[in-house]
Amino acid sequence: MLTLFGHFIFLLIFPPLLLGIINKTKAFYAGRLGAPLLQPYYELFKLVHKGMVISTTTTWIFKVGPIVNLIALLSAGLLIPVAGFAGPVAFSGDLFLFAYLFALARFFTTAAALDTGSAFEGMGAAREVTFAVISEPALFFAFLALAKLSGTLTLNQMLLRADSIAMAGATPALVLISIGLFILLLAETCRIPFDDPNTHLELTMIHEVMALDHSGPLFAMIEYAAAVKMFILGSLLLHTMIPFHLLPTAWNYPLFLAALTLLTISIGTIESIMARLRLLRVPFLLVTALLLCSSGLILLYR
Repeated sequence: MLTLFGHFIFLLIFPPLLLGIINKTKAFYAGRLGAPLLQPYYELFKLVHKGMVISTTTTWIFKVGPIVNLIALLSAGLLIPVAGFAGPVAFSGDLFLFAYLFALARFFTTAAALDTGSAFEGMGAAREVTFAVISEPALFFAFLALAKLSGTLTLNQMLLRADSIAMAGATPALVLISIGLFILLLAETCRIPFDDPNTHLELTMIHEVMALDHSGPLFAMIEYAAAVKMFILGSLLLHTMIPFHLLPTAWNYPLFLAALTLLTISIGTIESIMARLRLLRVPFLLVTALLLCSSGLILLYR
């Protein structure tokens, strides 16, 4: 019960803090004090208490999109381990459910954007699904490699491998998969170099342009879901890199927090030292992630 409670605490409460850490990191590199670490929580609270402006041209899809997006991502979060402890939901083949929950969230997000009839939001939705054509196969290659290593199709067991000897022998493959998953994390959460979350130029936006017409609680759901998605993919990456299950139980939560903090600091560092890629260059980086994950799978079959 304690681990289950900890899982829900991390999944529901911790994600907005990741955005605060990233903003603090970017402020540090810019020589500024920056917003408070808890600023994302304040902004979500403010949005929830605001009214909504809904266009008369939209249908029920516009309202349901952010809700389904958030529910799908929270459901996916129940399938992954946190801090070395198995997720509350697990069954053989749940990795496919995990991937398709992400696809469901993407479908309703893009459908809600298209429902507005806006040319800009349609452009952002087109970019989102185009890049997903490359990122989703890369995720499946990473899952196939982890399934080969663990001998199971259960996501928890794949990420909490009990055989440390097999894991040590697969270090080169895990390194390639981890790099590929990190690139996917940046792409799926629309961070630099794929997208700039702070830009307001519609011609260059992906994630933000799809939420231009949302406001109030609906926009709060979109922002919160983006933070949850970052937490889920970050946990997936960390459990691929670090054998939490082999460490003393008392170390699990502190080490997981430290590793997740370092991961978000690295994201903030990347956003501080490099610019966003041109849209024509984005597929090349996604193909790199695909090749890295597939190469990791090939190494396991040597």
